[in-house]
Amino acid sequence: MRTVREVEALRSAVAELRAQGASVALVPTMGALHAGHLALVAAARAGGAKVVASIFVNPGQFGPGEDLASYPRRENADARMLADAGCDLLWAPSVETMYPDGFATTVGVAGPADTLDGVARPGHFDGVATVVLKLLNQVRPDRALFGEKDWQQLQVVRRMATDLDLGIEIACVPTQREDDGLALSSRNVYLAEDDRARAVALPRALGVAARRLARGDDRDESLAEASEMLVAAGFQVDYVALVDAETLASSPVSGPDAGRPRRLLAAARIGGTRLIDNLAVD
Repeated sequence: MRTVREVEALRSAVAELRAQGASVALVPTMGALHAGHLALVAAARAGGAKVVASIFVNPGQFGPGEDLASYPRRENADARMLADAGCDLLWAPSVETMYPDGFATTVGVAGPADTLDGVARPGHFDGVATVVLKLLNQVRPDRALFGEKDWQQLQVVRRMATDLDLGIEIACVPTQREDDGLALSSRNVYLAEDDRARAVALPRALGVAARRLARGDDRDESLAEASEMLVAAGFQVDYVALVDAETLASSPVSGPDAGRPRRLLAAARIGGTRLIDNLAVD
């Protein structure tokens, strides 16, 4: 696996991959890789595609007081994991390469970015959309892969790709989980042992609410029960919400849109660590 750090070298390396007659798939990451990222690489390789993975901790998507400075960085270990997983090229630019002096352009996405984490983390999705668009323009892949765990981010990226006519498939891979159900996340390393044991309440609470909603129980009561379960486990709840799976608008219980695919999303903090998770609701 080759590692490149400058845009010109990246485009030359991608051209070499395409010259082999293969399609190109991009797996964007912020590093601190785990089995969830490797599942993206495996899905990207399907069909014989050449895989480009990026590692870039994007300052544009961190707000004041968030964990930009402490976010885990371990490029050497990540590179070994990617190479072992069959990645062909690692794009590892510096902040100065991504945001050179005079950088003055950002991407703003409304619609799916206007709720939930878009409210809890102002400016976050503008930062996400900007860096993802840059990565897509730099690599110019045929498809890019994202995990379902960051469901709102996935829909923001899909909306952007559609609206800007990028002509790039935005594919997703199901959330990868620990044996007890906790969604894999780079931020799980922040959890103290006791907090890690209690964190399993997040997927369990969502599971309870999803089953209630699937059998037609009252929406507000189902969401309230999930929130109460999280509080009892020691979480501070940002939100538990039932939304339209594509638009992220609050899912109606009746009317012409009531039958659209729904998603149950939650964000909550335990021991100072903010965790997110989501489940489809049949």
